Amino acid sequence: MKIWIGMSCIAFEALLLSATAQADPFLAPQMRIAAPSNIVPVVVFGKNSRETVDQFAVEHKLDAKDVRHAHAASGLIECGRAHGAGQLTLSDDVVTSAAHVFFDEAGNPRAKTCIFALEIDGNPVRVPIDPSTIVAGSTDPYAIAAVHDWAVARLAHPVSGVTPYGLADAPAANLPVEFVARGHIDWGEGRRLSMENCHLHDQLEVAAEGTREFSFDCETGDGASGGAVLMGADQMKIGAVLVGWRSNRPMAAMPFSRTHYNFVVSIEGAFRKAVIAAAAGHKVLVAK
Repeated sequence: MKIWIGMSCIAFEALLLSATAQADPFLAPQMRIAAPSNIVPVVVFGKNSRETVDQFAVEHKLDAKDVRHAHAASGLIECGRAHGAGQLTLSDDVVTSAAHVFFDEAGNPRAKTCIFALEIDGNPVRVPIDPSTIVAGSTDPYAIAAVHDWAVARLAHPVSGVTPYGLADAPAANLPVEFVARGHIDWGEGRRLSMENCHLHDQLEVAAEGTREFSFDCETGDGASGGAVLMGADQMKIGAVLVGWRSNRPMAAMPFSRTHYNFVVSIEGAFRKAVIAAAAGHKVLVAK
């Protein structure tokens, strides 16, 4: 049996990665390119529960304008022909995301300059990311365990009129969360904000740098890597970012299981320290 493994960044064509299933598929094996590029995986668990801002507001009896403003920090990171999700975190000039949004399968930067794109009161805003400030769990994220697939970067200048996400307390298994991201290639042309309540499930791996990997049961599509996993009483603080999915049938809508799930990396340890340092304007060495 094969279990398909994908990083959810998209470069205008789906990139699938495969590895032989382990006895415990929750263990992230080494990844290698193996699948044709014309397959677009969208990992869902039966009913697709992603919602627009307006749908989410109606279901939870909230004001759509307030919801849109509360999540204005969520945007896209565009790097050459690729894009992923990212969000202002702790500061108006710091973004968090996944490392593979910035670095390709060969460990090379996807572009000389990446752009953070977001909407403020319905108006598009595009701000360059300073490539010299990128700090990552690995600059070769496809070659090592996914628990190292995190990144922090500073913008060329602050974004005004947006409230950045704060940092949540440490996540835990079976914790209720809210997944908020742009970038799903099958959703609003890859730009519309998607929102959904779901749960973290099992803790899968712990890195020496202090980050942890959890499975979770929110629906995702390629292009949403790096999106915000929010938690806490008001679910307005970020505790993890989406990294990818693992499935033996990535094109099928099936129940969440040990062979069909999405996974996230927690903002803890070195990841958290990098966010705090960037927000304070301190420089941190980029991981190799």
